[in-house]
Amino acid sequence: MKQDHPWPKTVLVPLEKPHKDRRGMILPIADVVMRSALIITSKKGTVRANHYHKKDWHYCYVLEGEIDYYHRPVGDKKKPRKVTVKKGRLFFTPPMVEHAMVFTRDTTFLCLSRQPRDPDSYEKDLIRVALVPS
Repeated sequence: MKQDHPWPKTVLVPLEKPHKDRRGMILPIADVVMRSALIITSKKGTVRANHYHKKDWHYCYVLEGEIDYYHRPVGDKKKPRKVTVKKGRLFFTPPMVEHAMVFTRDTTFLCLSRQPRDPDSYEKDLIRVALVPS
């Protein structure tokens, strides 16, 4: 599969330095072609994802709260790796990576994706898994 941009090599993505002046700040998040931008809220103790995408990818930026992000390559039977993502951090999920998000606090995050997120397009690209109990 041809990539439309170079994917980050790690889950946590280093952010560029913000541009600051007397008016405030501009923080670059992702300079890529995308079709979807969502703000998602999640209650403490809930689980999202528990799936993988065949072609889609997404950057997620935590605006408030904290996420325990679990991931492993599709087909890998080892225990998934966990990365705790705190407020102000950006993380990336490429295609063909099983992933789940467990919210350790009430959380709001921005999700930027390659594919549109209408229900039909989303479901066609999605394979559900039981990575973590929900």
